[in-house]
Amino acid sequence: MAKRQRRSYSDEYKRQAVDLVLSSGRSAKSVSKELGLDGSVLSRWVKERGTVRAGGSAVAPTSQAAVPSADQADVIARLQRENEQLRMERDILKKSIAIFAGPPDMRFRFIEDRRADYPVQTMCRVLGVSPAGYYAWRARPESPRAAANRELLEDIKRVHRDSHGRYGSPRIHVELKAQGHHASRGRIERQMRDHGVRAISVGPRRCRTTDSGHGFPIAPNLLGRNFAAAMRNQVWLADITYVWTGQGWLYLAAIMDLYSRRIVGWAMDEHLRAELPLAALRMAIKGQKPGAGLIHHSDRGIQYASTDYRQALQAAGFRPSMSRRADCYDNAPMESFFHTLKTELIHHRQYATRNEAERDIFSYIEGFYNHHRRHSAIGYISPVEMELKSA
Repeated sequence: MAKRQRRSYSDEYKRQAVDLVLSSGRSAKSVSKELGLDGSVLSRWVKERGTVRAGGSAVAPTSQAAVPSADQADVIARLQRENEQLRMERDILKKSIAIFAGPPDMRFRFIEDRRADYPVQTMCRVLGVSPAGYYAWRARPESPRAAANRELLEDIKRVHRDSHGRYGSPRIHVELKAQGHHASRGRIERQMRDHGVRAISVGPRRCRTTDSGHGFPIAPNLLGRNFAAAMRNQVWLADITYVWTGQGWLYLAAIMDLYSRRIVGWAMDEHLRAELPLAALRMAIKGQKPGAGLIHHSDRGIQYASTDYRQALQAAGFRPSMSRRADCYDNAPMESFFHTLKTELIHHRQYATRNEAERDIFSYIEGFYNHHRRHSAIGYISPVEMELKSA
């Protein structure tokens, strides 16, 4: 087997990795494991770049509130208790909706699993079962099948939790199989359905196009929607997307290796000038060290057609390729990545600042997507595992 190529990391990658350590309060060792780095390397980066966190704006002091009377305090306390009770019952209903219409045993199991979170009496009332029935069920010996299902459900929830809720039954089935479990996908689907375990919901997909109304040269489409590569660094795909924050738009340029589906280069900034995708391209070249002849495919956007970008491709010996006008399906794998990024992460966040969004996106790409996320297009293994096949 060929010796694995040593990777080089851009200054932006190092900055984001250090920022992730400092902002999360986690150890360098923990973050290193997530990013696939050597712990000593990240610790050195942290020491080199200091431990000063980015400053935030001060919070204005609040004015002193009027002190309520004794009667008002009693009313407020009662309303708070009632509100807490309603909130608790709403949470129970929300979490139990999938099993609410099922047999009592399923509801009893729900109560048993959440005894530490909610009072038994409250759960019994919300689920329409008697406390006596629950305690009688609890006193009965557990059947071997029920015990096996309980253990399987615990493993399903662990994998689901480790993926931050992003995995559905296909990927959970593959992950458990890799860990030595032999449960069928159908059985896993039933357990997930019966106990309300589901992947983050996916919204409608929209095909976004790029304005190609410029006078720069357009490269021919060398791919023709043939989204297969025989080895690493044979075909790279490039594209740009955007994320809304409280400070305005944050733009993300990314480059994917078609063979492994790994995001080999990325850059984020508040502008859409050619420097943005150029930064992603330089990161990819520095980290992957590809040879001449690589096909670089993108849309017809002015950033990719610009003189600076074309000169960078020429200097690297790459062959430029571009999609047809307003046809996002000519770059479908990149569209798929952005769709996955938004449905698994961005659509479930509200970013106050661009820096906050950058940290989250960096953590997703380098801490989850590249190293851990099982990709259906490459046989339900991660991009890094796919790269190792060609090492």
